[in-house]
Amino acid sequence: MDIKVCSFFGHRKIEITEELKQKLKEVIEDLIVNHNVLTFLFGSRSDFDYLCHLVVTELKEKYPNIVRKSYTCRSETCTLESERAHWEEIYSYFRKEKVTLLGVEEEVEHKTKYTSGRASYVERNQAMINDSNYCVFYYDEKYLPEMRKYSKRSIGYYQPKSGTALAYTYAKQKKKIIISLK
Repeated sequence: MDIKVCSFFGHRKIEITEELKQKLKEVIEDLIVNHNVLTFLFGSRSDFDYLCHLVVTELKEKYPNIVRKSYTCRSETCTLESERAHWEEIYSYFRKEKVTLLGVEEEVEHKTKYTSGRASYVERNQAMINDSNYCVFYYDEKYLPEMRKYSKRSIGYYQPKSGTALAYTYAKQKKKIIISLK
């Protein structure tokens, strides 16, 4: 049986509840046990990504053969599990408080990581979708990101598109198996 891949997409700000965490855990465990999903792809900067990473990491104790990969884009990085303790110690020392970093087994840098602009996460998300069999979404069609300035010196604002909405549309176009938690 082929090993399958799952990626996660969700809004930057969500309410993390025990009910959502439990539902997510059931979905991920079903993917592992019944669909041979052993590789999980993560982006960054969202509450939903953080929650998914937390749940997959907890399940890694029960299923040690699963792999966590971080797809990074402009101004993002991840911590390899083999280096996590070392960097946590350094950051904790300088911050004078315990710092916990998210660990992964592999970092995948998108080919345009250092050349793409502000919306590099869109290309990163598309790469994650292309590399996945399953896409787990926390997507609310009514969600709108915070208004942004056109530029640092501009007095005008605009309504940016939701990265999750763009990823959802792309995953549908690519005919990926979509699991929605919202």
